[in-house]
Amino acid sequence: MMKSIRIVLVLFALLGKNCFAQEAEIPWEDLRKEYEFPAWYTEARFGIWVHWGAQTAPLQGGGWYARHMYQQDVGNQVWGKNAYPYHNKTYGHPSEIGYKDVLNEWKAERLDTDALISYFKSLGAKYFVALANHHDHFDNFNSTYHPWNSVNVGPKRDIIKEFELSCKKYDIPYGVSSHDDRFLSWWLPAFGSDTSGIYKGKPYDGYMTLEDGKGKWWEGLNPADLYGLPPEKRTAEYVERVKKNWTLRHKELVTKYDIDLLWFDGYGFPYDEFGKEVCEAFFNHRLEENGTVDAVIAGKISGESMVVKDIERGGADEILSYPWQGITTLRTWFYKEDPEKMDYQQNARTIIEILADYMSKNGNLLLNVELLADGTIPPEQKVMLDKIGAWVNLNSEAIYASKPWLVYGDNLNSYLKAGDLGVTETDIKALEEQKKSTHFNERTINSPAYGHDEVRFVTKGETLYVIVLNPKSGDIELPALGLRSPHKVGKITAIKMIGANDKISYSQLDEKLVLNVPSKRPNDLATVFKLEGAL
Repeated sequence: MMKSIRIVLVLFALLGKNCFAQEAEIPWEDLRKEYEFPAWYTEARFGIWVHWGAQTAPLQGGGWYARHMYQQDVGNQVWGKNAYPYHNKTYGHPSEIGYKDVLNEWKAERLDTDALISYFKSLGAKYFVALANHHDHFDNFNSTYHPWNSVNVGPKRDIIKEFELSCKKYDIPYGVSSHDDRFLSWWLPAFGSDTSGIYKGKPYDGYMTLEDGKGKWWEGLNPADLYGLPPEKRTAEYVERVKKNWTLRHKELVTKYDIDLLWFDGYGFPYDEFGKEVCEAFFNHRLEENGTVDAVIAGKISGESMVVKDIERGGADEILSYPWQGITTLRTWFYKEDPEKMDYQQNARTIIEILADYMSKNGNLLLNVELLADGTIPPEQKVMLDKIGAWVNLNSEAIYASKPWLVYGDNLNSYLKAGDLGVTETDIKALEEQKKSTHFNERTINSPAYGHDEVRFVTKGETLYVIVLNPKSGDIELPALGLRSPHKVGKITAIKMIGANDKISYSQLDEKLVLNVPSKRPNDLATVFKLEGAL
């Protein structure tokens, strides 16, 4: 792997490490020529993420609390409508008590990274990702270049370092996510004021200065370093300094901390060439440290063969030849108790269906766990996670290092064919279009159930696995596995249901495989069958 790059590494190593560090920086384009995605990632299939930070502390106000708390009217962004009233009631008016003060109130007092990582690994997760910063421009690490960080403010802890040490202890690859490059526009409401009421026209705390902090808890901290300069003071030179500062912070993140994966929000490299510079520094650092680029960058970045294609709350509609990843969460990204968001979008059943679908198309599932502000897992979500973990561990042989088959499934779109679900032609067209969109196309607990005969395929070596998504006892017919199938299927010699020793009844005909799904199965979730002889 990466033979020529390793030769360069050896040559510089002979000249001394300091010489290598100064002269062996390999450009992005050269790295691209021989980069291969590491097996720890492509074989993982299932990872856990904690999209967690100070915006979790307010119990209401949606996932963009830091922005919406400065808006009396959030327009059509209904999910943030509770932020302003909640902030006024809980913290105070944003002209006096702003998001900077929310940061200080967040303590993460029960965070036990060892316990979390140990638990996530027990669920079968093969990699873990922590949030390094969000759009709120607050670093969850000990940033040399940004004073608004979790060591100086709030928890007074280096959260990213703590997770790093726990991942090292439990031997699980470690990633971090960055969402910070949009903060300048995202924070503009902090420079507004109420349009009505007793505070009408009084500027929010985005306009506060270093001098305003004298005698207060934030003395010595400049609000402009958190919110940015007021819009009217932002010059082209200032924006350039912001981008350079972002670069310094993130280069430090990927070199001071021992991370294996860097995930970016948004579309394209953050700040264009600045983001690419950070990626280049990350890969070169790993090359220097390990002798190979055994690391991963993921994001919604098109046309880059070294970047994992990231799909938010959705998945590919076909088998992709390159690694990709779907990200989702059970309910919301940050834990919240807004009445409008209390209903879960996913549960154990749907997450397992999603995992099976992604694997069959060469994708990984990165599942967010919505930690409470204190750093613990909500009890009702732990019940779901336990169930997901039990299924993953039971069926691990069909998950880890699995590969797609020639087709990803059989009896596809079964839920569109069910005549008793009240699905109209209009619904069918809408669902078909949704599938094509990839982002935000995921099925939820409110989606029509899969037909009992719809399956997904994965392979490992000479073995074919058939995952029945919504099993029901009785025969199902799989045309893709007939002896005269265009996929050149071999004569099946044995079928086993994973998790049981019962004999499986089947009949392989020219035009189809008739597979009997037993009434007694390991659980009430998707059932996996192991087929020998088909490949």
